Amino acid sequence: MNRRTFLQTTAAAVTASAISPLFQSAAAESAAKGVSWPIGCFNRAWTKWSYDVALDGIKAAGYKLTGLLSRHPIYPVGSTTPTPGQTEAFAGAEATPEYLDALHKRIATRGLGVNMCALRNRFSGPVADVIKDVRAQIDHAKTLSLEFALTFGVANPSEYENFFQSMSDAAAYAQERGVKLVMKPHGGSSGSSEEILAALKKVNHPNFKIWYDAGNIVYYTGKDPVAELEPIAQHVTGFCAKDCAGEKQEVMIQFGQGRVDFAGVFKKLKAAGFNGPIMVEGIAVGATPEETNTNARKNREFLEQTLASI
Repeated sequence: MNRRTFLQTTAAAVTASAISPLFQSAAAESAAKGVSWPIGCFNRAWTKWSYDVALDGIKAAGYKLTGLLSRHPIYPVGSTTPTPGQTEAFAGAEATPEYLDALHKRIATRGLGVNMCALRNRFSGPVADVIKDVRAQIDHAKTLSLEFALTFGVANPSEYENFFQSMSDAAAYAQERGVKLVMKPHGGSSGSSEEILAALKKVNHPNFKIWYDAGNIVYYTGKDPVAELEPIAQHVTGFCAKDCAGEKQEVMIQFGQGRVDFAGVFKKLKAAGFNGPIMVEGIAVGATPEETNTNARKNREFLEQTLASI
């Protein structure tokens, strides 16, 4: 090797060794991006049609996971008119074993999994009655092999104490049955991070966690969902996905049309070690089920692209 070749080779090696850590850092950052949290879809956007239409729509929109959130009217076989005063019980206290068995089959025949039910009960009256009603719903969640039972909190301050007592009992009762009790932001006792932290302290049980809803933070409080997530992120085990343009404004809209910074929220959750499901709730409701299906698909794709970038 002559002197010129030696100098050129040495210079190239020195440059490569200096740049290599930069390339390694960039590669590591790129590899660290993206999470594979499961994305499911609630039935809320289809509630002006039957639950079977909702299940078909959720499947058509490309989801494999659903949850029992909003109740649907019941339609007699062959009729386009719902039966007055009758709605799907889902995991409600009034659900019968026959109904629960049929419900499970309706979901399974579409190839869908189901992970959650919403608790529906009043918190007025004797607390013993409230506890009995909540326990019945948790029993039904277990029958349906659901992972989560979700409460919305309570709006009336005079009912706070009944709520906290019944949830403390429910957290222990659910844990014994392999069901996780969770609460989502919904105003009142679960309005902002301040109220949510107070609720966690009052219930005081490790089986009482949070399903964050950034859209509801905007809707009920007008506050920044990213900032509100900071003090409670370590307690979040699930995410209800919806957008919202402003306080008390519409939440059944397409993602990206409101104030929710989904990437910012997901980055906070990722940093806190979150690894739970994301369940789409807010979807622009179309004039037909097919239009709604299309909007549901678009919101799923929005989330998939966002999760891949964080």
